[in-house]
Amino acid sequence: MTRPGPFLHPFGRPAAGPEAFVKIVRGEGSLVWDDLGNQYIDALASLWYCQIGHGNPEVKAAIVAQLDAIETFHTFDRYTNEPAERLTARLADLAPMPDARVFLTTGGSESVETAIKLARLAHFVAGQPERTVVISRQPSYHGVAYGGTSATGLPLNQAGFGPLLPDIVQVPAHDLDAVDAVLDERPGEIAAVIAEPVIGAGGVYPPAPGELAGLRERCDRAGAFLILDEVICGFCRLGEWWGAQHYGVVPDLVTFAKGVTSGYLPLGGVLVGRAVRDRLEADPTLVLRHGYTYSGHPVACAAGVANLGEMERLGLEGRAGKIAARLGEGMRSLVDGERIVEVRGDGGMWAAALGPELSALDVREGLLEHGVIARPIGETAVAFCPPLVIEDGQIDQIVEALAAATGQG
Repeated sequence: MTRPGPFLHPFGRPAAGPEAFVKIVRGEGSLVWDDLGNQYIDALASLWYCQIGHGNPEVKAAIVAQLDAIETFHTFDRYTNEPAERLTARLADLAPMPDARVFLTTGGSESVETAIKLARLAHFVAGQPERTVVISRQPSYHGVAYGGTSATGLPLNQAGFGPLLPDIVQVPAHDLDAVDAVLDERPGEIAAVIAEPVIGAGGVYPPAPGELAGLRERCDRAGAFLILDEVICGFCRLGEWWGAQHYGVVPDLVTFAKGVTSGYLPLGGVLVGRAVRDRLEADPTLVLRHGYTYSGHPVACAAGVANLGEMERLGLEGRAGKIAARLGEGMRSLVDGERIVEVRGDGGMWAAALGPELSALDVREGLLEHGVIARPIGETAVAFCPPLVIEDGQIDQIVEALAAATGQG
């Protein structure tokens, strides 16, 4: 093994040398190529986000045009810019709750931090400073800043980082009785419940029937806010613009990122519903002392506006159901009780759970050898979340590669 290079990779092994990495140099649609000329189907939409596929000329042109106009200026205090105003107006129109406002960040981790802070602040300004407890679920993934790490229900993601954010209480996913127990133990202290509509990086677990509606009802009963973490599930990944709409639930706060620009530039944010915004707006002298240097960055926002336009032009709102039918059913055909023991997912998010004789890392390597990029989830599952523009033949190639990588082809 050679000496590690200067780039310390996220979610990689610090001791790994350059030979451990695949250098991606080009992309078009659902395909990418490495520096050796190998072609791959991008079966995870890069990292759960490239809805419109790679190389979209309209989004690239919007980025260049905005660079020619004004490349950067902050939005703190009295300053704004046209792309940020256009993007937030469009997102407010698309939001799964009425009269939403939009706070902009540069990614999902910042969005989760923001949602937790806004939930606590809204209770504070309403005269309920004791409401600081946030209920999250295991498994779950809510990013890697300290608030999101604390709320994430993946112990390996928390190990070694020292004390985490206090007043985070985790309960098993799909267990509403466990939520009730926390509400009974901490009456008047709950600020919010945070949940992914479909648990993504925690293993691709759709909600149990009535689970999200049950969380909504409990938040209403307890005076808490419901935060839906839609960093992966948003932007037509489940068949509608938001997972909240797909499952028929109205949240108070929605975190988003990834698909808002299809990853062309870093951007995220929080949709803020009336229950929260009314409290923040009640005092005309209140200053929201929260924000990021690049919140509302004009070039990133221009990419977001163009991306949403392309999603509409390409008709991607209905594409996830077609992916579910072809990819989901194709993967289910491989369930044999030994090598693949379960297939789970919804819309454009799927995972194959592996038998004890197979390693997710080994299956990932086998998929690469057959020209497919997927993501191992822990040691026992491999996730698929392709661009919404993926072609039917490419979906079939993913299924064939999975069969071969698990010894069935």
